[in-house]
Amino acid sequence: MTTDLNKLANSAQAGDRKALENLVRAVQDRVYHLAMRMLVDPDDARDATQEVLILAITKLSTFRGDSAFSTWVYRIAANYLLNARKKAARERQLTFDDFAADLEDGLVADPPQAPDDAVMLNELRISCTMAMLLCLDIEQRLAYVLGDILELDHAEASSVLGINAAAYRQRLSRARRQVVAFTSRHCGLASDEAKCRCPRRLPAAKASGRIGSAPAFATAEAPVYADVLDRVRTVEGDLKVLKLQTATAPFRFPDDLGHRIADIVQDIR
Repeated sequence: MTTDLNKLANSAQAGDRKALENLVRAVQDRVYHLAMRMLVDPDDARDATQEVLILAITKLSTFRGDSAFSTWVYRIAANYLLNARKKAARERQLTFDDFAADLEDGLVADPPQAPDDAVMLNELRISCTMAMLLCLDIEQRLAYVLGDILELDHAEASSVLGINAAAYRQRLSRARRQVVAFTSRHCGLASDEAKCRCPRRLPAAKASGRIGSAPAFATAEAPVYADVLDRVRTVEGDLKVLKLQTATAPFRFPDDLGHRIADIVQDIR
């Protein structure tokens, strides 16, 4: 795959429009998945993905093939997301304390059941585990997503972030400790001691609009709620948290930017 993408990049650099289109198609889902895990909001992730791909194509002449093309694109995406989110974080940063209070607000002791509860419970489960990462500072969140969600090895992840491998391992370890500690205290899927349970929280989440009537995250590809609960029960400790964080479908970009990207770039030049 790395060789194929690098060959496509070389052809696109030489002016092959079809290669450019295929190159964009090959990486747009990866960029969108990263943006979704960093931003959570589908509209924000969609806008960020388009901006990142435009940046990548306008800078394509600088790609030298010293790394995999996907690593090069991830580096552009990481820089974009870091700068964009640092600006947004100046307005308000979600904290673990804020999130914990929100999780326990409006819990129902004996929640009623509705026909769509299975889908909505899955929507709540995924949105909650994704939103939890917003409590990490932006550098730690990106390290966690690259390492534990996208499963990049430490060498590639540190290259994406432009830091040495030792610094990356430390950043990932700090992020992982915070996510594990919070999940273990507050998530009923990970701990029998935690107050919050998805069925108990679902009525309040619906009433507050935290989840809508149409699922944004619980696609047909996502593991269903009951299956995730069974999976988590079979593992121990930190693995429970990792199971919960990775039990999503791969997010796929809703558009085909391949056939439009060259025109978009031409328009902005």
